[in-house]
Amino acid sequence: MGKILVTGGAGFIGSHLIDRLLAAGREVTCLDLFDDFYDPAIKRRNLAAARSSPLFHLVEGDIRDERLVEDVLREEDPDVLVHLAARAGVRPSIEKPLLYQDVNVRGTALLLEACRRQGTRRFLFASSSSVYGNNRKVPFSEKDSVDHPVSPYAATKKAGELLGYTYHHLHGLHFWALRLFTVFGPRQRPEMAIHKFTRLIDRGEEVPQFGDGSSRRDYTYIDDITEALMFCIDRIEGYEIINLGESRTTTLAELIELISNGLGKPARVRVLPAQPGDVEQTWADIRRAAELIGYRPRFTVEEGIRPFLDWYLRERKGA
Repeated sequence: MGKILVTGGAGFIGSHLIDRLLAAGREVTCLDLFDDFYDPAIKRRNLAAARSSPLFHLVEGDIRDERLVEDVLREEDPDVLVHLAARAGVRPSIEKPLLYQDVNVRGTALLLEACRRQGTRRFLFASSSSVYGNNRKVPFSEKDSVDHPVSPYAATKKAGELLGYTYHHLHGLHFWALRLFTVFGPRQRPEMAIHKFTRLIDRGEEVPQFGDGSSRRDYTYIDDITEALMFCIDRIEGYEIINLGESRTTTLAELIELISNGLGKPARVRVLPAQPGDVEQTWADIRRAAELIGYRPRFTVEEGIRPFLDWYLRERKGA
């Protein structure tokens, strides 16, 4: 029952994980920059419940600050480092590739090196389904080639997996990379599709549909992801890459209709050209996750949309 250090813990996935860890009686340190990729006030609200717990410790800072990272690992002495901090987003990474490389690759390397120096032996890394690129074979298996990423973001996530293997091979670090497939639910980042479409439909504004609506995604509800993370934290041994998805796909057009029906408002769809860096589909083969951690997602996208919409409407009312 050692201490857990969560980087990026004020974000969507991180804050849900921290709430679950605290509820389980775990001691948690959160390292977060509160950068302006989206409103930092949202991230502070995400941690409102956590900050009332005596088991919670917040450190504000940048994973690229080598001295800070060394100090945090030495002072907190975590049993496991859960690395969720990253510059997120496929399309923005095309505009700012050097920033994404600096945060996602150099930042991860600094954390790995600090773990080596301070003796932190277990490292859980949030990778992404984007590493599969436009893989034609579905569902995506961890054994598939990921040598053709189609965005700088995807390339940085593959680089993180490779760095993790290097530290496992050279220094015996136990490293698991979790390839997450489009996570959604309450607190989802405001620029992500489900949140953005909900906001636009609710306001009666146009919804941008990139492509003909046939692109497909494997949408994974936040509770399934945090449950998987909780299992992984105490089971990290060796080097593993694990898909975490629902293992079912939904088209973009179906997603827009689902949100529209849930809100009881029509969607004003504007069809636009497909965007560079976007992949045609994602679909997780989750057999490895089932084998290692007993992973069995409980929520379909239809079941997860309702609690998300309820949360959105509460947040809108309280704004």
